[in-house]
Order: sequence, then C-alpha cells, then structure tokens
Amino acid sequence: MQINWNYVKLFSLMLVIVGLYAFSSHRSEEKNVDGMNVEFVGDQNLYITQSTVNKLLIQKFGGLENMPKEKLVLNTMEKALQANKMVKSAQVYLTVDGKLKSKIVQRKPIGRVEADTKFYVDDEGKRMPLSTSHSARVPIITGKITGETLEDVYEILKYINGDEFLRKNVIGIHIEDIDKYQLKFRMENFVVNLGSIENLEEKFNNFKAFYAKADKDDTLAKYTIVSLEFNNQVVCTKI
Repeated sequence: MQINWNYVKLFSLMLVIVGLYAFSSHRSEEKNVDGMNVEFVGDQNLYITQSTVNKLLIQKFGGLENMPKEKLVLNTMEKALQANKMVKSAQVYLTVDGKLKSKIVQRKPIGRVEADTKFYVDDEGKRMPLSTSHSARVPIITGKITGETLEDVYEILKYINGDEFLRKNVIGIHIEDIDKYQLKFRMENFVVNLGSIENLEEKFNNFKAFYAKADKDDTLAKYTIVSLEFNNQVVCTKI
C-alpha cells in the first residue's frame, strides 16, 4: 500500500498545533494575576475613581494580585461593579500579559436636584447620587420635586442638553408646579416662564429668535420675565 505522505504531514502538523495550544492554555491557566488596571470610557469627569473600583473588587473578592487566573469569575466581578450607583456598565477581562482590566462606562448627570435630598438626574432620567470625587456643572433643579415633575424636567433637560446654545446658557430649572417650569440663564437677570413641556422645540425656537434680536438691540437687560407659555409667541415683562 502506498503511503500518502502529504496526509501524514498534515496530520502531524495538526497534532503539533493542538499540542501547542493545549500547552499554552495550560500555562496560561497556571499564571497569576499580575496587576490591575481601570479604563474609563467616554466622559473623563470621574464620579468614581480607579482606586474606588480596585477597592470595591478587593473588598468583594479578596486580594486579587497574584491570584490564580482559574479562580477568577469575571461575570461576577462585572455585576459587582455594575451594582455601584455611579456605574452604567462594566466589562472585566484579563489581558495577554496577565493584567486584570476593568473597562467602566460611568453614568452621566444632566441635572442636579437641590432639595431635602440632593441627587443628580442622569441621561436616562434616573436618580444618581452625588459624587465626592467630582461635581458636575449641570442645571440646578429646585422647587416642587415629585416623580411627575421630575419626569417633565428630564424632558426639558434632554432638550437643553441637545442644543448648544441652551446647554451653555441654562443654569437652573425651577418647578413652581405641574406644567409651570421656569428657566434661569447664566448671563441674564430675567426668568423664562416655560409653562408645560408641550411644544418644546417651538417654544425654544421662538425664544432664541427673541434673544438674538434683543441681544442685537442691546435690550436684554430691560426684561424681568420672558414667557413662552402662549402659543407661538414670546411675551415679555419689562423692569
């Protein structure tokens, strides 16, 4: 019988590859964790710090430095990090050189409630605790804080956050009551009565047109109240 040496060579090569893979896998499993690293994705305003992340993992799972890799339960570590109220999502994995790496996406505050209980409203409309590490420069929310008014305020904040002019200039939202919301601007003394959250785009477009003309005419300082509550018009009260 004639031997097909090409098949023999191919079979031998496959055995070598499988053997090397098994050996490499075994050696990798025998290695220990060689350091920890935290990467924050996106916004670099750190509401939770690298040392806090490392401390949380150590408190939950013990000393991780030099821990054998096979003892790590990465999914459980991710859930532990995601349980932190500053964390939106987390990924934990081992690098080729043996580092335990945590990739963190923080929650993003878009408003700050100043009431008996102080907290942020994040970009998903959820409550987020204040951070001892960083204070966000976001509009301050005051007045009648309820579940219903906060839902409305979240819609206002989303619109403000998506508009460059409003994002730079609105520094506060005051809740007088349901459907009675006021805006405070950074450089002006007047208050903007927004009314309800209906037709926000139309209201803000009307306001920006008024603001541009009044700024050009140098008359902004003459107004105490600018009302957007009425359909398709801006009603102003002078000093």
